[in-house]
Amino acid sequence: MEIPALHELFLRHPKVFTDSRKVEKGGIFFALKGPNFNGNSFANKALKEGAAYAVIDEEEFLNNDSCILVQDVLTTLQQLGTYHRMQSKAKIIALTGSNGKTTTKELISSVLSKRFNTIATVGNLNNHIGVPLTLLSIQEDTEIAVVEMGANHQKEIEFLCQLALPDHGYITNFGKAHLEGFGGVEGVIKGKSELYQHLISNEKHIFWNADDPIQAEKLKDYPNKTGCSQSNSADYQILFLSADPYVILQTEGTEIKTNLPGAYNFTNAAAAILIGLYLEVPLTKIKEGIEAYQPENNRSQILNKNGLEIYLDAYNANPSSMRAALEAFHKTRAKFKTVLLGDMFELGDDAAIEHQAIADLTGDLSFDNSYFVGKNFSSVKTKGNAFSSFEDFSTYLKEHPLAKGAVLIKGSRGMALERVLELL
Repeated sequence: MEIPALHELFLRHPKVFTDSRKVEKGGIFFALKGPNFNGNSFANKALKEGAAYAVIDEEEFLNNDSCILVQDVLTTLQQLGTYHRMQSKAKIIALTGSNGKTTTKELISSVLSKRFNTIATVGNLNNHIGVPLTLLSIQEDTEIAVVEMGANHQKEIEFLCQLALPDHGYITNFGKAHLEGFGGVEGVIKGKSELYQHLISNEKHIFWNADDPIQAEKLKDYPNKTGCSQSNSADYQILFLSADPYVILQTEGTEIKTNLPGAYNFTNAAAAILIGLYLEVPLTKIKEGIEAYQPENNRSQILNKNGLEIYLDAYNANPSSMRAALEAFHKTRAKFKTVLLGDMFELGDDAAIEHQAIADLTGDLSFDNSYFVGKNFSSVKTKGNAFSSFEDFSTYLKEHPLAKGAVLIKGSRGMALERVLELL
């Protein structure tokens, strides 16, 4: 079936599913494949659960009039997403970077929703499957779609841009993330900058942080850009006032209080303010949007439990975000501070060096207690306590409860350090 014809079916059944367990009546099931599953084998189940159609790519499963046979299901999903985007009047704002993508995306969406009919990437569905799913969530009345793009190797952002065809773009930062796939920090800069290259090549508009020297160098000769800075050298001046514990900013004489701890969240909030101002969202509404946003899903949360003030930032971690979180936590007013850190993944040959650097920083900042969990952290030299697994740490914790005070919890997603909350 050609994409325009499939799109006609999609318009009549505008719900898309890739998991047969989550099918809703009247949607279209796309039978994707993975290392440990073949979606084609679930096509009939999806139809029985109420799907209007099932898109498959193996002829042996073509045993129902509601099955649509294509050459490759994933490619078809991606092409359908792009085709739908091209039929839409919505403006696309693409977002990538090493740290803070999802928080920044949520803040931008919260601000822009005050004036425009806005949709945004759900959760962190920011890859070659998530981006087309986001594009297919664009409605007829959608005015702006904020599309988050993640990557762990070269050419990935370039490909996602070819799918989404963004009108605007913003890069949060360039940090030590996915070093193994990108081939070092320079590889990270090159890979994330694929968003800039796409926008520049197509003469599209760029939002940028004018205080970031890497962005300043990359964009010095490109005129179609709008930036913010703490100085008055950019289009908009946005000032950092404090982060004790929550970030407070100021622009055009208006103070804006976030619900985000840590100075590193300043640039995330500033990006949302910048984009809101450029798109003429009233400043009072920008303030409402920023101040209404509450972090969740183990990102930049402050929780209180059994006398502990918990800084939960355990959704993910890399050397750059880990350093920023430790330095921000060090500056809090808490009298007794404990850090619980989990391994950082995808660092390749740099893993031992980067984990030791974080252990050294933790020692230099003189926290009252420090705990390191994971295969990499268990090998560092430290005056703190190191454990090779979460299970070993949990056993220790049962006999040595955390002292009262504040505790920072941060690690890569695979460590799932939020499990510790059940033990406190």
